[in-house]
Amino acid sequence: MRRRIKHQTSKIIPLTDCPEFVGGDDSLLRELLHPDKSDLAMRYSLAHATVKPGERTRPHRLRTAEVYYILKGRGRMHIDKETSEVGTDCAVYIPPGSTQCIENLGTTSLVFLCIVDPAWRARDEEILEDDCPPLSEKE
Repeated sequence: MRRRIKHQTSKIIPLTDCPEFVGGDDSLLRELLHPDKSDLAMRYSLAHATVKPGERTRPHRLRTAEVYYILKGRGRMHIDKETSEVGTDCAVYIPPGSTQCIENLGTTSLVFLCIVDPAWRARDEEILEDDCPPLSEKE
């Protein structure tokens, strides 16, 4: 017997339709897609994040995997004891349970997408004391 697949309609969400808020990590966020907030057949969440010049996110960790995709800017990504520079068109995989923060090294906003799988939930995030290295000197 063939199983019927429920057909869903597509969904287009302009970024400007998503309210901006300050996340627990101090980044500016706009939540684009979340399965708990609309009828979507997906298990991940997608958010748009901004870190202003000279700033960084607060150290935090998620119980779930996260991917950052850098849209614009230049930054330094800290994941546990590893540190790497990132820039436009870089993808960053952050394993579950890793301490993470990202700092903006540029003179313009660092803008990136955050994909969390399974979808982000407040109970899965822990904001930490300042475990990330000190902010870098401007380059």
